[in-house]
Amino acid sequence: MSVWPAWEVREGERATRWLHVRLDFGDGARIDALATVCEGGVCVEDVQARPALALEDLAVFADWIEGPLARACGDGTGPDSGDGTGAHRDGSARPPEPCERRLVARAYREAQERGADPVLAVMDATGYSRRGALRLIGHARDAGLLSPRHARR
Repeated sequence: MSVWPAWEVREGERATRWLHVRLDFGDGARIDALATVCEGGVCVEDVQARPALALEDLAVFADWIEGPLARACGDGTGPDSGDGTGAHRDGSARPPEPCERRLVARAYREAQERGADPVLAVMDATGYSRRGALRLIGHARDAGLLSPRHARR
């Protein structure tokens, strides 16, 4: 992954930096984006991907780039190059620990039993955003700790 400055806008003591982000994957795929880190989150202005991203990949795109963007904004350096292998795309990203999956499954089931929103319960239990909670729920399902989703027709 490469990150380099696009431009910066200053208002008094506050500065907002926009950054170009490029992810090159081993299979020849590439994602280019214009993004910024603001108020503790990643804001993505534009994304171009070849080939097109699946909706699931687009949903986690901000998570893929959040760390490198925060480092680029925090230390003020130029390009921040990773290994460019696309760890999330090829499935080598760190999966949640078994104890984390059990916590997710327990919070999800308890919320269902109370009639509450299980995704919100997982968000509260883990501190993750909605997107992160949904990803953790998916990992818990994959581990067999939660029943599969209802079949789509």
